[in-house]
Amino acid sequence: MKQTIRFIVNPISGVGKKNYIPDLIENYLDHSKFDYDIAFTEYKLHAKTLAKQSSEEGIDIVCAVGGDGSVHEVGTALIGTKTKLAILPVGSGNGLARHLKISMNIREAIECINNSKSIAMDTVLVNEKSFLGVGGYGFDAVVAKRFDTHRRRGLWGYIQLILREFFRFNPINASIDIDGKIKTLPVVLLTVANSSQFGNGFTISPKSDVTDGELELVVLRPFTIWSAPLIVYRFFTKRSDTSRFSEIIPFKTAKLKLSKKIAHYDGEPCDVKDEINVSVVPKSLNIIIGN
Repeated sequence: MKQTIRFIVNPISGVGKKNYIPDLIENYLDHSKFDYDIAFTEYKLHAKTLAKQSSEEGIDIVCAVGGDGSVHEVGTALIGTKTKLAILPVGSGNGLARHLKISMNIREAIECINNSKSIAMDTVLVNEKSFLGVGGYGFDAVVAKRFDTHRRRGLWGYIQLILREFFRFNPINASIDIDGKIKTLPVVLLTVANSSQFGNGFTISPKSDVTDGELELVVLRPFTIWSAPLIVYRFFTKRSDTSRFSEIIPFKTAKLKLSKKIAHYDGEPCDVKDEINVSVVPKSLNIIIGN
């Protein structure tokens, strides 16, 4: 019996139009295994609505065609359901797809769906909000908020914003409570990592595993401008944990308080409450991974 799959396409994610996607799906999806249809999003959070409806209809697989924002919308709607998430990564960062070794080549990513290798991955619950890969409360949250309305998409859009905002950013004060042990300190980055990277190879937590039942809290303390190139180099070479300015703390539940109430979850900016309760939700999302 064939499985049913619905492709939810965000036509404005990443760079370039997505008119080529339907032809690639038609040409490379294994039609002996799948019946499919395609839905295009028309507004913010439309993907979440479409994914929820798809699960209620009994669709076997819902595929997010877009970047981390699209994956966030579709994936969080499928948490706790039997419907599997698949990803065709055509966004600016594609952090979760890269962590799961899903090819950035769309034809090869469709082959991952054909092979249907899947896992039950952990997700993250922050107060009443869920996310899948990486969330943050420092400089990355500022960049995510600016990028959300930035006219230039893609990697160069990110780089442009990072360079501009870096010289404006003041560290935030954070209170971290893990298992009753409280520390208060200024931070540049305070990142909750379920998966390993923001995207484009920028690896924030090299040892993160989405199936291990725990999360990592990545703390990057203030540093001098002369240290910045080496710190960035370590992030791109998966050695962020070797910097004297960084600390990575494994945890299952944590309480955070911040002097600046801004955050991003999977790259999607949002405001936060006075007290942030973070917890892992083990094996709560079925997802197709790379080969």
